[in-house]
Amino acid sequence: MTPSKLQGAADERKAGMDTRKLAYFVKIVDSGSITKAAAALHVAQPALSQQVSALETELKQRLLIRSKQGVQPTAAGHTLYRHAQTILRLVEQARQDVASSGAAPAGRVSIAIAPYSMASSLTPRIIGEVARRYPDIVLHLTEIYGGVLSEAIKNGRLDMALIYEPGPIRGVQFTTMIVEDLHLVVNGKGPLAVEAGESGDITLEQAARFGLFLPEQNHTLRQVIEAGMRDKGLSLRLVGEVESVPSLTRLLRADMGATILPKSAADALFHEEDFRVLRIVEPGLQCKIALCTPDHEPLSEAASAVLMVLKEMLQEMLSAKYAR
Repeated sequence: MTPSKLQGAADERKAGMDTRKLAYFVKIVDSGSITKAAAALHVAQPALSQQVSALETELKQRLLIRSKQGVQPTAAGHTLYRHAQTILRLVEQARQDVASSGAAPAGRVSIAIAPYSMASSLTPRIIGEVARRYPDIVLHLTEIYGGVLSEAIKNGRLDMALIYEPGPIRGVQFTTMIVEDLHLVVNGKGPLAVEAGESGDITLEQAARFGLFLPEQNHTLRQVIEAGMRDKGLSLRLVGEVESVPSLTRLLRADMGATILPKSAADALFHEEDFRVLRIVEPGLQCKIALCTPDHEPLSEAASAVLMVLKEMLQEMLSAKYAR
């Protein structure tokens, strides 16, 4: 072996764990089988097994449990898998950012928007404004709940989110945009409206007498409502857990129960005249809408551009609201 080749081999040994090994390991875990991973990667199975062995030797940990059914990561393997996903995503993002440096922002940006919030009504404006300013950015919009949000953002499946703020979560940061009072929403023409009375307000005790349709327990809105009632020694009368806005609208229109939402969400989702929106008082309940982003990694150029658009829209909406 020539001196230059010897030096190259030494440099490779010094470099230790490389991204190729990590990519192979992630594919094996995702496939649940070294054989399937080898076929997908077009790599010989013995060579793939050697890569795993090299990782285990380097880390001095067993990473995979092998059986007739395939492979499963050990506890150490799960830890490496999680970090490997982050490393590979950062490497790919670096390649994309360097390639597009100096050009207009481009690429795919994923946003989660909380259902049961006024943020969901902003979707057409968000898509329209991003398309106007940044035609090479493709937006991926989804509705998601706080319970799975932190993992989705930490693992890079989401770039950002507009959601009900759930409180501190490791790995993500929240920028509070709106603090709103909660309101009871009922069919304005049915028997439940008679129970609600003529005032524009309703006490929490009165609201607790209504059968309610709410999202499931991992939703921050549900947690705020339950905590408020618990503090007052009230019981929640849950009629059903509904996470579809069209279904919720149909249920309220049929006068089968009521729901509780922030005013902006109630106005956006139940703006027809046949619904009544009553502010909850004595005590009032409040929730926060926040922008959520990762706290440990910079956003891509495209995601940063979309984040700026979102902040501008929310600022305009707040200015219009409080200018009245």
